[in-house]
Amino acid sequence: MGELVCRIFSWPLVKVYELTGNYGVAILFFALLVNLLMAPFMAKSKKSMMRTTRLQPRIQELQRRHEGNPQKLNAEMQKLYQEEGINPMSGCLWTLIPFPILIALYSVIRSPITRMMFAGQEVVDTLREYMVAQGWYTELVGKTDGYIEIKLANLAHQHWDQVQADLAGKIDGLMNVDFGFLGLNMGEQPQWNWFMTTDFSDAAVWVPAFGLFLIPFISAALTWLSMKMSNKMNPPSAGNAQAEASMKSMNIMMPLMSIWICFIMPAAMGIYWIGNSVFGMVRDFFLTKYYKKKLDEEDAERAIERAAREAEMEAKRLEYERLKAEGKTTANANTSKKNKKANEKQKLDERKAALERAERAARRERLGIVEDELPPSQVGNRRYARGRNYDPNRFANPEIVAAVAPVAEAAPVAAEPVAEEAVVTAAEFVAAAETTENQD
Repeated sequence: MGELVCRIFSWPLVKVYELTGNYGVAILFFALLVNLLMAPFMAKSKKSMMRTTRLQPRIQELQRRHEGNPQKLNAEMQKLYQEEGINPMSGCLWTLIPFPILIALYSVIRSPITRMMFAGQEVVDTLREYMVAQGWYTELVGKTDGYIEIKLANLAHQHWDQVQADLAGKIDGLMNVDFGFLGLNMGEQPQWNWFMTTDFSDAAVWVPAFGLFLIPFISAALTWLSMKMSNKMNPPSAGNAQAEASMKSMNIMMPLMSIWICFIMPAAMGIYWIGNSVFGMVRDFFLTKYYKKKLDEEDAERAIERAAREAEMEAKRLEYERLKAEGKTTANANTSKKNKKANEKQKLDERKAALERAERAARRERLGIVEDELPPSQVGNRRYARGRNYDPNRFANPEIVAAVAPVAEAAPVAAEPVAEEAVVTAAEFVAAAETTENQD
């Protein structure tokens, strides 16, 4: 399985190198190819992230409404994601795919003889013994050289004619790969202390060393710039302190990780990282521009649908209220027994209150209590709800507004009028109560 993956990744490198004769160009082409292949997956991730960002105001409203109830909050957020067709994990899932690609590419670059040229291990052993005998390569004492293959391939290129003559028939499958790019050797590692061991009198020595030293920092700067552009085009919602803190942390950690990786690996990995950042910024720019327009259109359509749905519900409500007022509503056959009992109990309470009002009015009439005229300021049982000097005709004749007499405060509170249909006899009320108890 590992050999198959390496063959897949090494094939475009070998073909582009055979076409251009430039190892650096082959690395950059590989970075471009990876970005093109990843575009559909990154587009899905980009869309999910942008839609999730647009939902932040509604998510914050749910967090405020259900504060202290995490179970209810999770259920409401899950419902919101389902309604919007969003998978919260899809935004970060696809961003993890480049890391396996980076590991596979690292394997191809680190071991070009067995992973890129697919020569046997015996070719590596033969070259190592030959290079040591010639004094071109010094074996490490007490530890394994992780980059021995790229060093041997680089030495073989520098002494290609002699190696071919001395090892004829023993190095089948070995390719003459030139690791040079812009005057730099992509097979070498950048050295952070190059200025301590470099001869500054020879420009052919210190200039390439300085160029390799700059690669990690160029890579880190482009990584920071790409993340900055992404945050600017798709910023986190205001008020989301956790997202902002996480973004700031990533803006610091990712460039530092880039510097560390580029210093411990061959320069070819730094060139790949630089190319990947540049192509990623271009891809992110166009994806953001495309999905911003598309999501704006989708939001406009959802707003129209939501307004139409709300208008339809309001129309149904008004129609129901009208039919209810006219007494034309019918009982819902699907109403549960619990709701039916609650409705019947409410009706019985209303009839009981109407019966009490009727009996109270009859008792007042028997006692000869005469109801005073209701003052115009009375609302319900509150006699002076509109003020003691309230006059409903105060605008009809402005000249006598000042002469309006206050309503007598001593007048008793009048009882509410009783609707004819609400007045029932005690026998009717008792019969209705007995019917409800039998149903229960």
